[in-house]
Amino acid sequence: MKSQFDFGTIIGLVAGIICIFVTMIWPEVDRGEMILTTDGGWRFEQLSWFYQPQAVFIVLGGVISATLVNYPIKAVINMGNVFKNVILSEKFDFASTIDKIVVLAEKARKDGLLSLESDLNDIDSVFLRNGVELAINERDTNRLRTFLTMDLNNISTRHVSAQEIILYMAAYAPAFGMLGTVLGLIIMMNKFQMSGETSSVDFNVADQFQSLLVGMGTALITTFYGVFLANMVFLPLGGKLKRRSENEIMLKNIVLEGIISIHGREHPVLIKEKLMTFVAMSERKTLETKKE
Repeated sequence: MKSQFDFGTIIGLVAGIICIFVTMIWPEVDRGEMILTTDGGWRFEQLSWFYQPQAVFIVLGGVISATLVNYPIKAVINMGNVFKNVILSEKFDFASTIDKIVVLAEKARKDGLLSLESDLNDIDSVFLRNGVELAINERDTNRLRTFLTMDLNNISTRHVSAQEIILYMAAYAPAFGMLGTVLGLIIMMNKFQMSGETSSVDFNVADQFQSLLVGMGTALITTFYGVFLANMVFLPLGGKLKRRSENEIMLKNIVLEGIISIHGREHPVLIKEKLMTFVAMSERKTLETKKE
């Protein structure tokens, strides 16, 4: 597997932010005639409405705090590596892996399993290298399959744990956004009541309600941040990790079946035909076209 920069993740995140940004400053439209108003134009001054550091603080702080309560601190700290792996995608070359297994199968069939010891240092895949080493030292095919399956299951469990943390963070974000909104409304209502009690006789109800509406808009900003983080960041990243894990597990299943076939001294041609069933039909046709 080779790591490369995943432009899809960056493009998706930037495109989503741009869509929301444009919506924030969208010009006002006369709904009757569907034309821009006389004072139309991009309303950049509206961006100040969404600048609420305390809203970001309560959402991000709450999400991180709840995650620390739910998971060991080491697992949360390791999430930095998980987010890094999302940006750096891995290229899963099924065809190249199958070709490597076929080459090993040909050598093992011709010179025996022990002859593969000299090739261990040339195998880049840790799972394939360890599997070949197990195949050399283990005579029982069933025991060999059990060992490899246990290793594969443990890898899958670790992947699911990382995905689970991100999905929980996606669930926490809107909840803390709503919590921030409720806190803002409570504070606003109490200030409104106190200002009414201490005001003079010429109490301006219109100004008070205007202040109330402004406060409600400010309180709702935390819900905006919570929903944004959940649906634009955490859920998409969790989905990408899930699909990447599925591809990696499929690649390791190919390796597992290949090692079992090599251990069973199956013919290399049959091994290749069996392993190619893991590859999508469209990709198989592409590989056949290249060979021709």
